[in-house]
Amino acid sequence: MKEKINQYLEEVKAFNAETYDQLEQFRLKFLSKKGLIPALFADFKNVAPEERKEMGQLINGLKKAVQEKIVALKEKLDSTTETKSSGYDLTLPVEAPLGTRHPLSIVRNEIIDIFSRIGFVVSEGPEIEDDFHNFTALNFPPDHPARDMQDTFFIEKDPDIALRTHTSSVQVRVMENTQPPIRTISPGRVFRNEAISARAHCIFHQVEGLYVDTDVSFADLKQTLFYFARELFGEHTRIRFRPSYFPFTEPSAEMDVSCNICGGKGCNVCKYTGWVEILGCGMVDPNVLSNCNIDSTKYSGYAFGMGIERITMLKYRINDLRLFFENDMRFLKQFESAL
Repeated sequence: MKEKINQYLEEVKAFNAETYDQLEQFRLKFLSKKGLIPALFADFKNVAPEERKEMGQLINGLKKAVQEKIVALKEKLDSTTETKSSGYDLTLPVEAPLGTRHPLSIVRNEIIDIFSRIGFVVSEGPEIEDDFHNFTALNFPPDHPARDMQDTFFIEKDPDIALRTHTSSVQVRVMENTQPPIRTISPGRVFRNEAISARAHCIFHQVEGLYVDTDVSFADLKQTLFYFARELFGEHTRIRFRPSYFPFTEPSAEMDVSCNICGGKGCNVCKYTGWVEILGCGMVDPNVLSNCNIDSTKYSGYAFGMGIERITMLKYRINDLRLFFENDMRFLKQFESAL
């Protein structure tokens, strides 16, 4: 073994690398799991006891020589590379596109600003949610379609944990920990198991609002949303409410605004009706208040929820929702002036 170690030492001393690849091959030859030095350590058990101290020192000396050789050659190669590139001035500024906010972020911030003017504060919560906060507390019955696998992304190891399907779960958490009056909006990313198209995506963004206090009525809800629509889309925007159903509100409604992409003439975004549904709303169901330990005989409230993508499409006349997720610079560059 001693002769073999001395032979390896001579090889190490004589080795020289012209490229990083050659240096890596040298390293692997000696230090890899199946390299020469691990093989020597494996044979060490066969060395006579009286020779083990000497052989151990020789093997460690060989290992140290290899490591020092690698460091020295790497420094040499790095120096050579720097010398070759020294003809370039690396301090010169480069031409780079001006960064901008994403259109969804622009509209999200504008929505937050509009509601903050009338006393709403922002609340946030987890994107991975349990069944109680995502469904049960919001009055979803056990057999509701929203609980099906085709509509919700459940966490495989725990069927009671899922990616939140709406930011209403944040409202539940707020009501659990805050006594009325409550006036909050909950912006965030949500997930639903839907086919991706020009009008739908499996990932999208919502802003949901909640107001709980004494003597809150549907008239308060309508006035709030009327103010919101005029502030966001302009004073000539028309709105309409249609009766609807949601498990967590009663009575419930959907609110439409006049389509400003086609001017009411009809397009693929408004399904050729001239109207676009932008949010659902209603009076908070007393069961939801009770589930969150709020006295439903004393307090009432309203809630609403809207998709940021759809509102952004209307505001900027975008006819394909998929553009928001493709990071196409030709599309994003149009929003440089919208900061």
